[in-house]
Amino acid sequence: MPYITQEERKIYEDSINVLISKLPREIEKVDGHLNYIITKILKSVYKQRYFDYNRAIGLLECIKQEYYRTVVSAYEEKKRKETGDI
Repeated sequence: MPYITQEERKIYEDSINVLISKLPREIEKVDGHLNYIITKILKSVYKQRYFDYNRAIGLLECIKQEYYRTVVSAYEEKKRKETGDI
């Protein structure tokens, strides 16, 4: 993941928190809202050409892998220690 500095992150924190506060509380609705937000951002940032579509898909794949590596994997490891290996 191309990490950004702590200083750069501060630029986005308030906006991200406002956006999060606007998401629906019903968990079954959140996915659609996140999909809309992310798609809208990608469509606004990238031009309509294959090169940029390819970059956007690569970005989404890297986000998926980073989320798995830093969030899901840690959770799975915790649960493995609690309940034992397969």
